[in-house]
Amino acid sequence: MDELQSLHAEMAKAHLGPLWASIQQLNTVEPVSRPVPYLWKSQLIRHYLEEAGRRLQVGKDAERRAVFLINPGMQALEPVGWGGATQTLYVAVQAVRPGEVAPAHRHTTSALRFVLEGHGAMGTVDGERLHFAPGDYLITPGGSWHDHMNPGNETVLWMDCLDTPFTLYLGVCFTEFLDQVQQSLEVPDNYSVLRYGGGMVRPISDRNRKRSPLTAYRWQPTEQALQRMAALPPDACDAYAVEYINPATGGDADGRIGARMQCLPPGFAGKAHRHVHSTVYCAYRGQGYTVINGVRFEWQAGDFFVVPTWAWHEHVNTGSEPAYLFSVNDLPIMEAFDFEREEMLTAGDGHQEVRETFVPLLPDDVPSAR
Repeated sequence: MDELQSLHAEMAKAHLGPLWASIQQLNTVEPVSRPVPYLWKSQLIRHYLEEAGRRLQVGKDAERRAVFLINPGMQALEPVGWGGATQTLYVAVQAVRPGEVAPAHRHTTSALRFVLEGHGAMGTVDGERLHFAPGDYLITPGGSWHDHMNPGNETVLWMDCLDTPFTLYLGVCFTEFLDQVQQSLEVPDNYSVLRYGGGMVRPISDRNRKRSPLTAYRWQPTEQALQRMAALPPDACDAYAVEYINPATGGDADGRIGARMQCLPPGFAGKAHRHVHSTVYCAYRGQGYTVINGVRFEWQAGDFFVVPTWAWHEHVNTGSEPAYLFSVNDLPIMEAFDFEREEMLTAGDGHQEVRETFVPLLPDDVPSAR
């Protein structure tokens, strides 16, 4: 060890660091993402939800039954409970069985839900009870009381997304638990949905609201909007895509987490681009693949995959029906700090060279802990 290396080692023991040896790591030429591109198969997630269902009951043994995604690029750097799909986004699949009640709580982290399948469940957000149906998008802004229940006769699955890694990293998260299992109802069921039934109009009392006055965004009008857009030429990268917005401000429905639904028509082969914001996709309907940094990730309904910061990506629909991708992103955070940047791929007529195909894990690929 030379004298300079010896100095560095001595400084480390004093909890100090040498800028002259670290400046290139601290000021990178372009973004360097800790999360990596990855894909989780529906079969794997459902397998562990079923295993958990045999061992615990919601409301009795646990507050929630949810399996969350852990990005391999972050797994060694964070406590397991953080569950970062990206550096800012936590994503999980939650299952609520008939008769179960997930008790009320609230927290600093923002949360949203996208219903994957099943009928009969409902949730209450700040005194408003909302009925869940497949394809619905629901928000729970930070600090909102929320609980869930399933009085129906079939298990309901939905995707959860929270900005947990972001709030935990900043050390700003508070959580409170209600002194009763469920909230008292303060307005009629689906109140905000009824108030905004007119579409692109808003009640005049909401003109100056900052938090979204609409809590649930139903699947049918979302699908209809995408179908109407299909009369126009598709976007070169994303085909037909819409954002869920706050009708009072025009901003993102959730202030810190962006959400989108996009439709890829049969035969669509998008061009590649990259951006600073990270994205987690849920394949809601259809099948296809996405090329991320030269690797082909094949997906079908129920699968999840992640596009990290500054990763080239392009989507392809390989089926005979339209493919629908729901996605969440940290674009609101990136824009708030003026970090966002986007770039189109110009080489190869906008398409990447595929070097390999990703091989996802299935239940039989995971060694038993027994």
